[in-house]
Amino acid sequence: MLTLTRLEKSRAQRIMWLMEELNLSYDIKTYKRGANGIAPPELKQIHPLGKSPIVSIQSPDASQPMVLVESAAIMEYFLDHFGGPNTRLVPERYQPGREGQLGGETESWMRYRYYMHYAEGSLMSPIQVQLIMNGICPVSSIMCMLMKPALKNAPVPFFIKPITGFITGKVSAEFLDQELRTHFRFLEDQLASAPEEGPFLCGSQLTAADIQMSIPVIAALNLSIIPRTEYPRLDAYAAQIQNSSGYRRAVEKVEKIEGKPFVPI
Repeated sequence: MLTLTRLEKSRAQRIMWLMEELNLSYDIKTYKRGANGIAPPELKQIHPLGKSPIVSIQSPDASQPMVLVESAAIMEYFLDHFGGPNTRLVPERYQPGREGQLGGETESWMRYRYYMHYAEGSLMSPIQVQLIMNGICPVSSIMCMLMKPALKNAPVPFFIKPITGFITGKVSAEFLDQELRTHFRFLEDQLASAPEEGPFLCGSQLTAADIQMSIPVIAALNLSIIPRTEYPRLDAYAAQIQNSSGYRRAVEKVEKIEGKPFVPI
């Protein structure tokens, strides 16, 4: 038995998408956020960090369920056990005749391993900070509450408003804008050089790395953090992954649960 525990307005949709691609049956438990977007304390009864997503796996021969957290770790565990040896969601690992050799991996697999961790390790942080600076608080982060006084639209006295606006403007212009453009120029080039001419990051087939990358890429484009016209390949890539049947099924389930359009943040 698989149970996905998720928060409303969270990134757990990626796990749902993967499970849809793997044709798995699963239950969903959704918790609402507290006053400041904070996860409810009930989640800490499942895992000490109290974060979403959480997957519980109840085996017939186990007295207690196994608990998995962190999106990339959950995905890799699922692919190890439910993907099968020929799953298209994981590229072929080794070049023919170089099995098990250091450096014998295919370019597609090396990209796959990299993007599974790049999405949250490098890319999501500046996007999330930019959302905060723009006054679009990602409710999945406690940073929203802690940084609220620094927002451009924060309710500060009128004589301080120019100072806070200047600080956030300088941070955005001198660091975040440059940082984000560096990331998205890199991704644009990566799509241009993808194996088999893409259209996905690892080649011609959708992989779990594309599922992992979907949240930061779609969020950045949909919320106008970066202009679509400057990154035509990335824009086309975002459209391609959103057209996946597994993506649409997962989004439909989220929208049915929450009763409103899905927003990837």
